Amino acid sequence: MSSKGTALVTGASSGIGEATALRLAEAGFTVYAVARRVDRMSGLADAGIHVLKMDVTDDKSMVGGIEQIVADTGRIDVLVNNAGYGSYGAVEDVPMAEAKYQFDVNVFGLARLTQLVLPHMRARRSGRIINISSIGGRIYEPFGGWYHATKFAVEGLSDSLRLEVAPYGIKVVVIEPAGIRTEWSGIAADNLRKTSGDSAYADHAAKAAAVLDMAERPAFTSPSEVVANKILKAATRRHPLTRYPTGRGAGAILFTRWLLPARMFDGVIKAAFAAAGKMTKSAPRPTGR
Repeated sequence: MSSKGTALVTGASSGIGEATALRLAEAGFTVYAVARRVDRMSGLADAGIHVLKMDVTDDKSMVGGIEQIVADTGRIDVLVNNAGYGSYGAVEDVPMAEAKYQFDVNVFGLARLTQLVLPHMRARRSGRIINISSIGGRIYEPFGGWYHATKFAVEGLSDSLRLEVAPYGIKVVVIEPAGIRTEWSGIAADNLRKTSGDSAYADHAAKAAAVLDMAERPAFTSPSEVVANKILKAATRRHPLTRYPTGRGAGAILFTRWLLPARMFDGVIKAAFAAAGKMTKSAPRPTGR
């Protein structure tokens, strides 16, 4: 079977990135899966996917990776900017170095890799850039200020980029997951406890961390494959949508935000956190992280 083209997926060592690499390969793409830890991608290698070490905060790493892919295949047709993480804590408490690093991974790494790929797409006058944002790029919650700032930035950057590259046959699509069964919520909760657990915000931070713990439960999440399927649609449809909200509750949450003014949405968030906090009181905190 001939390849549908070459796809590059970042943050592919687990979760959405891993599922996406597998889904694109199943659909006939030649897939390059990249992450900082190659040892965590042995399953992808066994599936016939090319795995490379790449750190989206290291320019030399990104340049070298793109050069290798182009040397191997002569092209990059799809870029899935998936690498990212959520570091939670009160805006006042999060060290600026941590805030900057979150922007380096979630925004500047995405932007730099896009810069490196675009010349090859423009030369072919075709390509897809698929940026993994979040419903958190259009809504907000307490203690996620720095994370939400990065995702709002991804949304704005993607909109401007879409208009800039359209004359060259390149399409830009944003994927907006809601709760997905990955390591994300647990890492965010642990970071929140570490950052604000002993600060002036400790009481509220403990409740917010409990909500993040609850967000890991299957009843509130969707599997990574749900997002991977939307990414495949964005990569293959002739006329993809500009945005694909995905995952349990994504559409309803975004509709609520669109419908309500900010003050009323604040009330919804406060009520949701209060209700979730009560639900978590009788449940043990997840262990093993």
